Amino acid sequence: MSEEAVVRRQATCQWCQGPVPEQDRGRPRKYCSHSCRQRAYEQRSRVSGTSIPEDAVIMRPEKAERLTDLLFELRCAAEDIATAAEENSPAEEIRELCTELVILARRAEHLR
Repeated sequence: MSEEAVVRRQATCQWCQGPVPEQDRGRPRKYCSHSCRQRAYEQRSRVSGTSIPEDAVIMRPEKAERLTDLLFELRCAAEDIATAAEENSPAEEIRELCTELVILARRAEHLR
């Protein structure tokens, strides 16, 4: 192998979308932990023998409601930024609104 640096994209866990630790040998890992691998197995087992696709996302009604609420909050935050920009609001105010939007988006990432 040459001395050139090989640039690799950080692999993401197929269950939680978190970073997967790199390894030197063997097949690339699909999951970041044994726990995520187990959750994925349980999900596949639940839908086995049904018409539900293996990659379907199944969630409890209360979690679906939380997701719907969070998406509404995200849309409102994005609209607030758009309004602030149209009204030529101070940069500091727009930065604060952007920070709030990022916080909401991060909450959405961890809904699983």
